[in-house]
Amino acid sequence: MSGRELSRRFYSVKIAPAVGPVLGRQPHAAAMLGDGSDVLGYDDDISPDHDFGPKVQLVLPPELDPDPLLAVLAQLPTRYEGYPVFYGSTSTPNGWSQGQPAVSTPEELFRARLGFDPAARIDLADWLATPTQILATMTSGPVFHDPAGLLTERRAALGWYPDDVWRYVLAAGWLRIDQEEPFVGRTGGSGDDLGSRIITGRIARDQIRLAFLIARQWAPYSKWLGRAFAELRLAPRLTPLLQAALSSDRWRERETNLCAASSVLAEATNDLHLAEPVDPTPRQFFDRDIRVLGAARLVAALTAAISDPEVRRLVDSLGGRADGTLRLPGNIDQAVDSVDVLTNVALRRRAGPTLGLSGWDDDRPG
Repeated sequence: MSGRELSRRFYSVKIAPAVGPVLGRQPHAAAMLGDGSDVLGYDDDISPDHDFGPKVQLVLPPELDPDPLLAVLAQLPTRYEGYPVFYGSTSTPNGWSQGQPAVSTPEELFRARLGFDPAARIDLADWLATPTQILATMTSGPVFHDPAGLLTERRAALGWYPDDVWRYVLAAGWLRIDQEEPFVGRTGGSGDDLGSRIITGRIARDQIRLAFLIARQWAPYSKWLGRAFAELRLAPRLTPLLQAALSSDRWRERETNLCAASSVLAEATNDLHLAEPVDPTPRQFFDRDIRVLGAARLVAALTAAISDPEVRRLVDSLGGRADGTLRLPGNIDQAVDSVDVLTNVALRRRAGPTLGLSGWDDDRPG
C-alpha cells in the first residue's frame, strides 16, 4: 500500500498497535509532514527499498508535558506491517526518526522546517527564503488528527503567497524566460546545437515552474516536477509543446515550440488579472532571425501593479539594467539551484542579501 495509507493505518486503525487508540483522549495532533515521495503521494513499488514505513508526526500544545505521551508511545512496536516505524522529529536532517518516539510543539515543528512559525506574521523574507518544495511537503501531507487546529491553521496560512508577493515571484519567473529566450536561436543559428539543446531544457523547466505559479500550486523538487506538472490545468496544452521542443533535432522547431508554450503561459498570466494584460503573440528579436515572446513586457506589467510598500521597496531597491530591464532575483528557488542550500534551513535564512533583502536581520530568532 502507499506510504500515506500505511501511515494512516498505523495512526488510526481501531486496534493495537495503532498510535491513535494508544493515545486515546490525550490532546495532540498527528500528521505526515516533511520530506519524502510518500508524503507527496508519489511513492510506488520502488519506494520501499529505503526510508519507507509508517510515518506519524506527533504535535502537542506547548503547555503539555510530553513525557507521559512519550512513555505511552514507547510501548508500541518499532515495526508495523513489516516496515520500520518513523516518528516526526525536529532534530534529524530529514525530519523523521526511525523507531524512536518523538513529539514537538507546532512552533518547534514549523520553525525547524521553515525557519519561522506561520501562526505569527509571515513577512516578505520568510516567503522568499522558503523553497516551494518545502512548502509543498508541509501543506500537502495528510493530517490524521487535529481537533485543536494546531497544524491546520498553520497550513492554511501557508496556502499561497499574498498577491503582491505572487506578482513579484511571477515577474521574476518571467524575467528568467526573458534572459534566455533569444539564446535557443542564437546558439542554434551559429552551429552550437548542444548549446541550443541545453538552453531549451533550461527554458522548459522555467516554463513548467511558471505553470505552477500560475496555478497557485507549490512546485516539488526535480524528481517529481514533471509528474506534478502533469496534474496542472495547463499541462494538456503545454506538454505537447515542451515535448516537441525537447525532442527536436532542429533549433528552429525548438524555438517555435518554446515560443508557443510561452504564449500559452502569457495568456494564463493575463487571465489572473494581476496586472495589465500583455499581447501574448511572439515577435522578432530586434533585427535578428530569432523569435521570442518578449517576456520583459510581463515583467514590467507585473511589477508595475505592485503596491504593497515592502514589496515595492524591494523592487525599487534592486534597480535595473542599462536596457531598462529590471533586476529581480525572485524567491530562493529562482535565485539558487543548490540542493544543499535549498534543503538547509540555516543557509536559507542567511540568503537575504542574495535575494536583495539587504536589510533583513539574518540572525533573528528562528
